Amino acid sequence: MMNPQIPAGECVGVEDGLERLWTPHRMAYIDSQHDRDGQTCPFCAAPGQTDEDGLIARRGATCFVVMNLFPYNPGHLLVCTYRHVADYTDLTGEETAEVAALTQEAMRVLRQTSAPAGFNLGINQGNVAGAGVADHFHQHVVPRWTGDANFFPIVAQTKAIPEILADTRRRLVQAWRS
Repeated sequence: MMNPQIPAGECVGVEDGLERLWTPHRMAYIDSQHDRDGQTCPFCAAPGQTDEDGLIARRGATCFVVMNLFPYNPGHLLVCTYRHVADYTDLTGEETAEVAALTQEAMRVLRQTSAPAGFNLGINQGNVAGAGVADHFHQHVVPRWTGDANFFPIVAQTKAIPEILADTRRRLVQAWRS
């Protein structure tokens, strides 16, 4: 998709051969999570909501697991600290241990509910590394299936997510409790 800000035929810089998927709705979500002082982030706001409204699948002592609002695949989870801290090296020992434990639990629950063939686990530190919310630590748990990167994203530049987040969350919470 061409950049809607640049008229067709007018090129800025050097072409790199990559198509861009413009997702301004993501910025609207991020902006809506900031109060007037810019102090509230989505990961600080979620624990103050009900689990259903905040899309929280599991709460721990120092960390929680939340559904990703912009999932790469169905069941894409984020393990977040309650404490607003940006860098992995600034986590306490208790937070580090709970991130690891909740990540393991998330993988077990996703295997039980969705039978993925594998996982991508990732921490993006800083905007330059791809962090959408760079100032609040979170780790991605992305279930993967054989063929999940099929022709659709390549040909149509679209990712099909076959289940709404609330339904995925409900299945995960039920499995987590068992």
